Amino acid sequence: MIYPKIPLAQSILQICLAKGIVDIVISPGSRNAPLTIGFASNPDFNCYSIADERCAAFFAMGIAQQIKRPVAVLCTSGSALLNYYPAIAEAFYSQIPLIVISADRPQSKIDIGDGQTIRQENVFANHSLYNANLTEEASKENDCKINEAIDVAFYKKGPVHINAPFEEPLYETVSELSVDVMVHHFASLNPLTPLEDLTSFVEIWNQSTKKLVLAGVNNPNSVSNATIETLANDESVVVMTETTSNLYHPDFISNIDTIITPFDNGDFEDFCPEILVTFGGMIVSKRIKAFLRKYKPKQHWHIDSLRAYDTFGVLTKHFEVNPNTFFESFLPLTTAVKSDYFEKNKRIQLLRKEKQELYLAKIPFSDFAVFNTVIKSLPKNSQLQISNSAAIRYAQLIAIDSSVEVYCNRGTSGIDGSTSTAIGAALASKKPTVFITGDVSFLYDSNALWNNYIPKNFKIIIINNGGGGIFRILPGHEENAVFNTFFETSHGLTAEHLAKMYGLEYITAADENSLKSGLKQLYAQNTKAAILEVFTPTTENDVILKQFFKELV
Repeated sequence: MIYPKIPLAQSILQICLAKGIVDIVISPGSRNAPLTIGFASNPDFNCYSIADERCAAFFAMGIAQQIKRPVAVLCTSGSALLNYYPAIAEAFYSQIPLIVISADRPQSKIDIGDGQTIRQENVFANHSLYNANLTEEASKENDCKINEAIDVAFYKKGPVHINAPFEEPLYETVSELSVDVMVHHFASLNPLTPLEDLTSFVEIWNQSTKKLVLAGVNNPNSVSNATIETLANDESVVVMTETTSNLYHPDFISNIDTIITPFDNGDFEDFCPEILVTFGGMIVSKRIKAFLRKYKPKQHWHIDSLRAYDTFGVLTKHFEVNPNTFFESFLPLTTAVKSDYFEKNKRIQLLRKEKQELYLAKIPFSDFAVFNTVIKSLPKNSQLQISNSAAIRYAQLIAIDSSVEVYCNRGTSGIDGSTSTAIGAALASKKPTVFITGDVSFLYDSNALWNNYIPKNFKIIIINNGGGGIFRILPGHEENAVFNTFFETSHGLTAEHLAKMYGLEYITAADENSLKSGLKQLYAQNTKAAILEVFTPTTENDVILKQFFKELV
């Protein structure tokens, strides 16, 4: 076996392996050579080479998203490390375990004019759960920091940073390890929080006739069928879900904006819940957030074993357990309450569905029409990855088959690493994966295709409307040179040459017929990854979408 000669590098390698950190995404460099040699020379590690550090970090995050355990990213010193920051922030807010290992110059080389050198210690302090600033020599103190960093990533579900200074020579190797490391586990990081006495909360629940359960980002199958059925059968409960919640029932409202956008003040007051129960990650719908901030429930309970964000400014209780633990203990204690809350909203749901079907049947080829066709075409038991901006918002309006697993980077809601995340996730999940993205998001992260790990059954669907169409939907849109250049970022680019350069099949569509045939061709291609680029009109999409909400009444 080949090992790096530097003892500190040996310590990091041994502790990672002992703690099961075996997926390592490496970007090229010299200062990180001791670790690169060590990881890549050991068959117990799964190593991936991704040259662009920003893409590498999102690729690693996509793997971690699927395997539910930490993935390490390794880079050289200097500005390379800073390119990890977008993914670090996303992992922080999405509760995805990520271990950043950065090689550094020795402390004596910092701020003296040495090349490729910056102040790396604590550089992610605002968005990392732990920062292990190591010293050059292998030591028990360094071992403790490495151990704790990995354990925090595991148990607190987020990013940590291990900064390791190495002095030259960097490429020397040995055939035997020269250090014995200390490996231990911080059991206190993952205490089993006992569920408190629920009596007072049960009393509040049993006296309420209007309870709203709102589910944000959730992993598939994270809520038991028994809990789903119990909530669905309570006439005093309305359950609202989002595409990213991966939570399905015929009586759940999965198209929040379609339901509440046409409400007037009287409707909002009537719909306002007495109790709001939330679980899962970030909420996409701006409208539900605005509604609950204005028409505040008396109680807001959030269920999460780690964190509770006061999204609506009225958080009254954080239950620090997972949703299944809470509901399986809480719901059997509750009693039925006479209420028309569910029935009223079910009638609204059916009316909106009818209006939506009529509207979609008459609109011309556009973003909305394309998303309707694409989402309904998704293969059963596949994985759907969606980029941010307009793509995830359109996806909220259309029902998705319950067998499809849905993911989107909603922690920071940025467009910067959607494609890289989707590729990492597709690699890890092994499921057929469809990635739906806009043209600007795709072009922004086009370096994501610069790797050798794209699965053959990976499909990219680009809705190309010639710019950032989301800005036409948002308030402030004016048709002028400033808007087109600096907000919408109008362009005439396509993915054709990128597809050719990276060896992906390239298919286009520009109307309903070519879209249907293009989708058929896309799903039939499983010998190499493929792109379907759908061209929609630039100036009509916002008008069609805004008119949709007007015709729902």
